[in-house]
Amino acid sequence: MAAPKILVVEDDPVILDLLVMSFELEGWTVVRASDGAEGLAVARAERPDAVVTDVMMPVHSGLDLLADLRGDADLASIPVVVLSARALDRDVEAGFAAGADDYVTKPFEPDDLLERVEKLLGRRP
Repeated sequence: MAAPKILVVEDDPVILDLLVMSFELEGWTVVRASDGAEGLAVARAERPDAVVTDVMMPVHSGLDLLADLRGDADLASIPVVVLSARALDRDVEAGFAAGADDYVTKPFEPDDLLERVEKLLGRRP
């Protein structure tokens, strides 16, 4: 089975590096972007199996990216996990309302995030 490909969209370079390292250690192919606009371009070019995106980013937010993905017939079915410091109930509800498949709040455990993404892809029960 080919290694799954994940797109990580995060503007904080420390968190981005942590996410990339966590997924690569598990054998994933990782592509990255630092804002939602770049994330959309990378998603169109790379066709990832899943996306993990922050919400609060410059240029184009994670929720904007999510709306763009869900509005694109070629990308709409890609599972998306929102990873955000915005942890109020209304923030989580907004993420799901925008089409997120899961919502993880910061601070987070990388192993938990990995497990959630694998479940979305049917790689874990």
